Amino acid sequence: MGLLLTNLHLEGLVNQCYKVSGLAMAQASNDKEQLKMLLDISNALSAVLDLKDVLTITSSILRGNISHKYAGIGLYDPELNRFRILALDDPNKTFQEEGQFFPAENTPDELAIKTRKPVLRQRLDLAEFPSPFVKLAYEAGLRSVCVVPLVSRDKPIGILSVANTIEGAFPPGSDETLQLIANQIAGAVDSAIKFDEIEKLKNRLASEKLYLEEEIQSEYNFEEIVGNSPALKTVLRQVETVAPTDACVLLFGETGTGKELIARAIHNLSKRRERTLVKLNCAAIPTGLLESELFGHEKGAFTGAIAPRVGRFELANKGTLLLDEIGDIPLELQPKLLRVLQESEFERLGSSRTVRSDVRLIAATNRDLQAMVDERTFRSDLYYRLNVFPIRIPPLRERPEDIPLLTGYFTKKHAGRMSKRITSIPRESLKALCSYDFPGNVRELENFIERAVILTRGDELRIPISELRHFQRPVAEGQVPVDHSLEAIERNHIVEVLRSTGGRIAGAGGAAQLLGLPVSTLRNRMKRLGILFR
Repeated sequence: MGLLLTNLHLEGLVNQCYKVSGLAMAQASNDKEQLKMLLDISNALSAVLDLKDVLTITSSILRGNISHKYAGIGLYDPELNRFRILALDDPNKTFQEEGQFFPAENTPDELAIKTRKPVLRQRLDLAEFPSPFVKLAYEAGLRSVCVVPLVSRDKPIGILSVANTIEGAFPPGSDETLQLIANQIAGAVDSAIKFDEIEKLKNRLASEKLYLEEEIQSEYNFEEIVGNSPALKTVLRQVETVAPTDACVLLFGETGTGKELIARAIHNLSKRRERTLVKLNCAAIPTGLLESELFGHEKGAFTGAIAPRVGRFELANKGTLLLDEIGDIPLELQPKLLRVLQESEFERLGSSRTVRSDVRLIAATNRDLQAMVDERTFRSDLYYRLNVFPIRIPPLRERPEDIPLLTGYFTKKHAGRMSKRITSIPRESLKALCSYDFPGNVRELENFIERAVILTRGDELRIPISELRHFQRPVAEGQVPVDHSLEAIERNHIVEVLRSTGGRIAGAGGAAQLLGLPVSTLRNRMKRLGILFR
C-alpha cells in the first residue's frame, strides 16, 4: 500500500514537472514571437520618416498578435490638453480624420498620458470615460480599446491606440505587448514629427525667400512718401498713432493714392518690422484660387494641386498682411476671413488640421464698403472687424501743393534710371500740372513724368502739357487750385452737405434728404464722383 502511494506521488510529481515544462516552453515561444515582432518593427522602421508609414507598418505587424479594427497615433498638446490625430489605420473611416483635434479630458488617452501606463478596457464604459469623443467612438461601433503612452527622452509625446468592435477582443497581455511596441516606435514617431516640422520650416523659408526677392524688386518704400501738405501730414500722424499697436487698419481712398506706401509705413513703424510684410491683391486673383492663395492647400486638394502650398496668412505669421482691394473678396469666402481675424486660426484647403497664425492685418480698398454692406454684397460683421482704425488717403486733387515736390522726385528717379541729366522744370509746366485734376492720382502723375523724361533731350524737363486730358483749373500765385467743372461743382456740393450732416447719408436730416435724392441714387453718385466720406 505504501509503495502504491509512493508511485502515485511520483507520478503526480512527474505530471507537474511536465506541466511546468510545457508552460515554460509556451512562455519561451511567446517571448520568442514577441522578440521577432519587435525585431520586424525595428527593421521596418529603420529608415521611415513618414508618420502614416510608421503606423501602417506597425499596424500590419501588430495584426498577427493583437486583433484590431482600428489603430491610431495621437500627438499630445499639454498646454491645451488635447490630442491631434497624426496617423490612422481605419479602413472603414469610422469616426475620425487625420489632422483632427480632440480634447483629452475624460478619455482613455488622457489616462494613459497622465499615468504613463497602458489603459486596457475589454468593455468600453461611457460612465468611466464621459467624453463626447469617447461617445462618438462608441456610436461608431467601438467596444474595446487599448491605449498606451508614447514616451521619448522621458517625455510623453502622444499615444498609440487600438480598438475593436467586439467586447473582450484583446487576449491577456495585450496591453504589455502594445506597450513594448509603443516603446519601440516612440523614437520613430518623434523623429517623424521633427522631420515634418523641418520640412514645413524649409517650405516656409523657401516661400519667404521667394517673396522677399519680389519685395526687393518692389518700387516703393517708406522713404518714398513725398509731400508736406496738411492732408498728407494728417494721414502720417494717424500712421504714427496706430502703427505700434496690432490693431486692424482699413485704408480707403481712390486708386493710385498710395495705399500700399501707407501700409508699408505702418509695418515699418510697428513691432513686427523685423518680419515680412506680405501683400495680396484680391482683385488680381481668380475667385476659384483666392482661398488657396489666402489659406494655402494640401497636395491633391483640387486639380493641379501637385504639392502643398503655404498661404499668405501662414506666410505672414508674426508679420503683417496687406490685403489690397478687400472689397473684391467673394461673399462666400468672407466668413472664413472673419474667422481667421477673430480666432487667428484656419484650415488649409483640403485639410482638417487647424493652423494658428499671428498676423496683423491691413486692408485697403477704393470701394465704399459701407455701401456694399447696405447692398448686402459685403458682410457687415467683417466690415466692422476691418474698420477698427480707418485711414482715408486723400486724392492728389486735395493736396495740389504736393505736386511740385512729387514732380521733382519722379523726375530725379526716372532720369537716373535712364542715365539722363535733368536739372530744371519750367515754372509754367508746374503750374499746368497743379491745375490738372489727376483722376489717376499719384500713379497717373508718375507715369506722366516718366513719359516726359523719355521725351526730354536736354537738361530741362519737357512736359507734354497737351496730353493732359479733361480740364485744367486756373491757378493764382499762392492759391490752391480750384476746379470749375460741373462735375467738380457737384462733387464739392455733395461733400459740403455731407460735412454738414456729420457724414450721415440716410434718415431724417441726412444728406440724401437735404439733397432731395433717394439714398441709393446718392450713394451711386458718390461712388461715381469718388466720394468716400466717413
